[in-house]
Amino acid sequence: MTEDALVESIRSIVTSPASRRLRVGIGDDAAAWQPSRSHLSVITTDALIETVHFTRAAMRADDVGHRALAANLSDIAAMGARPILATIAFGISSEVDETWVCDFYRGLAALADRTGTAIAGGDIVRAPVVSISITVVGEVRATSIKTRDGARPGDILAVTGPLGASRAGCEILLDRPDLANDARFADALHAFRRPEPRLRAGRFLGVSRNVHAMMDTSDGIASDLSRMCAASNVGAVLDRLPIAPAAERYCVQCELEQQSFALEAGEDFELLVAIDPRAFGYIAARFRAHTGHALIGIGEVTAETGIRTRAGSLVVARGYDHLTPR
Repeated sequence: MTEDALVESIRSIVTSPASRRLRVGIGDDAAAWQPSRSHLSVITTDALIETVHFTRAAMRADDVGHRALAANLSDIAAMGARPILATIAFGISSEVDETWVCDFYRGLAALADRTGTAIAGGDIVRAPVVSISITVVGEVRATSIKTRDGARPGDILAVTGPLGASRAGCEILLDRPDLANDARFADALHAFRRPEPRLRAGRFLGVSRNVHAMMDTSDGIASDLSRMCAASNVGAVLDRLPIAPAAERYCVQCELEQQSFALEAGEDFELLVAIDPRAFGYIAARFRAHTGHALIGIGEVTAETGIRTRAGSLVVARGYDHLTPR
């Protein structure tokens, strides 16, 4: 395949109604768009490297494309924003062909189209392994943006869904392939291959002044709650964590302790929020009515630093760390 021919194929795949917002799109030296005067721009970049974040043996190309964009969109959701456009820097190894690359973009484009994200361009290079770096630009009103540094003592900590399904799917694909065709774990495999960024939930929570802090759980509650507490100079007490049914079945199958599994599970792409306790019941009821899902309380913010269980045990952050060998 040649670069120009591949770019033309990609352009035909990713062109969508969202692309109309671009002044200049794929095919020129750079993209151009008109930002909104009434909103802040929110910008995030995430990378996926073959054998580190995914393996082609365990995932189809369209799954890789979906998952790559979903990781970025989850960061946009965590700021209470909506995505506008994305650029993709794609390192292509000699192990993949044009069909694989186009299928990757089809998976990515389907999610982009569904979330109103225009694919504005990027770069294609030769690489020793498949590597994907995506930058997404979003928009949010200045009054609605959420960060991780606003949690206050007394706030209720909550997540937008149960935890652990994606970790279970990942471990099945990498460590327990004998379970990959077991129907009991189909939801876990889907959670890993096709995570759903909580964009609607993020925008709903973003508009409330009673939501004091928010971030996604891509590295696991153990790590991400520690980061929120450090940024806010607070601590937390944790109740029992909600665990996804597929993750619960996996823990039973493999004789794993469920709460530890949920605590350290990453890439669920749920949102972690700190909410004024006086408003939590009202927000949770409206959240269910708006999204069809429960907003699940998992503990509260404390003035004393450190993260502990209700029984008083100190929680050590052992979620995913990008620089720690596994």
